[in-house]
Amino acid sequence: MFGMYRVDHQISIEEFISPLGKLNPSNRWVKIADMIPWRKLEPKYAAVFSGDTGAPALPFRMAMGTLILKQMTGNSDDEVLLGITENPYHQFLIGLHEFTNEAPFTQRQITNFRKYMPQSLIDEVNEILFAPKGKDDDIPPPSDEELEREKPENLPPNEGTLLFDATCAPANITYPTDVNLLNEAREITEEIIDTLYPYTDVERKPRTYRQEARRRYLNFIKNRKPRKNAIRKAIGQQLRYVKRNLSHIEKQLETVPKEILSTRQQQRLETIKILYVQQETKYLTKNNAIPDRIVSLHQPWVRPIVRGKANASVEFGAKVSIKMIDGYGFVDKTDWNAYAEEALLIPALLDYRRKYGCYPKAVIADRHYRNRKNLAFCKKWDIRLSGPRLGRPPKLTDPALKKLERQDASARNAVEGKFGEGKTRYGLDRIMMRLQATAETTISMVFLCMNIKRRLRQLFAFLWLWAKWLFAHAQKTICCHFELVGAVFS
Repeated sequence: MFGMYRVDHQISIEEFISPLGKLNPSNRWVKIADMIPWRKLEPKYAAVFSGDTGAPALPFRMAMGTLILKQMTGNSDDEVLLGITENPYHQFLIGLHEFTNEAPFTQRQITNFRKYMPQSLIDEVNEILFAPKGKDDDIPPPSDEELEREKPENLPPNEGTLLFDATCAPANITYPTDVNLLNEAREITEEIIDTLYPYTDVERKPRTYRQEARRRYLNFIKNRKPRKNAIRKAIGQQLRYVKRNLSHIEKQLETVPKEILSTRQQQRLETIKILYVQQETKYLTKNNAIPDRIVSLHQPWVRPIVRGKANASVEFGAKVSIKMIDGYGFVDKTDWNAYAEEALLIPALLDYRRKYGCYPKAVIADRHYRNRKNLAFCKKWDIRLSGPRLGRPPKLTDPALKKLERQDASARNAVEGKFGEGKTRYGLDRIMMRLQATAETTISMVFLCMNIKRRLRQLFAFLWLWAKWLFAHAQKTICCHFELVGAVFS
């Protein structure tokens, strides 16, 4: 029970009380509810919370069902909540026993669902639902030492195909420029000075020259195509304003406790200090290569990811590596800093070996995955790694090898299509969440919902084929009866 609403993990459509009568068992939300083992996954969700403090958490089915509704419909939190109050199928998905016109939770709690549903749990649910069945669970997986001592002749034959690739999930931030970042930092520091001033002993507020700084910034941004000298001059001006403001804040904090500032202001102040050091270093050295470069004061964990694409050479967000097995995608790694994705191939193959007792027959991946270390590992375990061989291309190409390369390139369309589906349909092209944890949860929810959609397509395709076979069988039976009747009367 939860409040005035009865919530059950394994409620059936016969038990659900609706003013529209019995629910349609072929509805997609009913199929999704039947697909997920809610009661089995509840303890994993409960382990996230403390058992002694705080209000009791809402059930796993209510939290996960709400996130599925949001991601699959693409609606905002308030629209999702309105949909739940209007649609009995939505209420059945989140585990209610009867239809109600009142919302079972608030819009703010949807944010808490994302906050307390860690990305690791979403990935685990994805593996449980859609990963192929591995070897017997009673046999413990081999340790790293046992894997190193294994020999190829002692292993069963390789099975399956593993697709591997990475993409960027851009965050919802404005395109960062140095002048805009410094101007925003200047405005935030001015607000902090205004907050601290009433608690200080000084008679006059520290001078920030905010009107002059604002006027100079507006004069700069009105120039559509500023020259390099103008850009450098504007950066230098804003740097000096930020430096002066930070100096005033340090003097104020000598006599005023830091707790006067809100938690958000304290976080922004620390971020601005780092930003100032980075921008000053870049300004003095004229070097754009700054490690851990801050591109957003509101989301300081976002980093520039160089992708080398034609439409966007640099994207600002999280880099996501996925692996695909039997058409289902699973998040392998999410990181806000750029990393060498080819270094994840061998750990992914070892993980495949632990789960399924063998290595895959083939790995379909980009050309840059074919480094010497990966090629040596794949050669040892008889794994075919797609792509051309290293070194100079041969003058004469084998037709069979060329045909195999075309087949591999065609197979890679599946993982590229998965990225395209996520970015055009499920919001992977712009992550709207403003917290790091909720953004990571949303990224994993995208791939979970795409896998759910694929399972539904397979299920409905099977039902359609089954209905087609029944119709053909019935038609054949009727024809046989007519032929038999005709033979009797003739």
